[in-house]
Amino acid sequence: MPIEKHDLIHELPEYRDRIHALKLNNERFAELFDEYHEIDHEIHRIEEGIEPTSDEYLEQQKKKRLALKDELLAMLKKA
Repeated sequence: MPIEKHDLIHELPEYRDRIHALKLNNERFAELFDEYHEIDHEIHRIEEGIEPTSDEYLEQQKKKRLALKDELLAMLKKA
């Protein structure tokens, strides 16, 4: 079974244009966006078995990704 993608454009396609605009014009959004994608890629590598780690660490990273997504979504809704 393929591992589900969680990149922000995939997760929030209705905000595609706003995501692009905020990445260019809002430094804080751009930083959070980059951090979200770094964590998402790390989780993907762990789930693929490329990067072994503990289940606790994986859950911690998933919670961090979700918190970042919530913060980014709040910024998108305000924009």
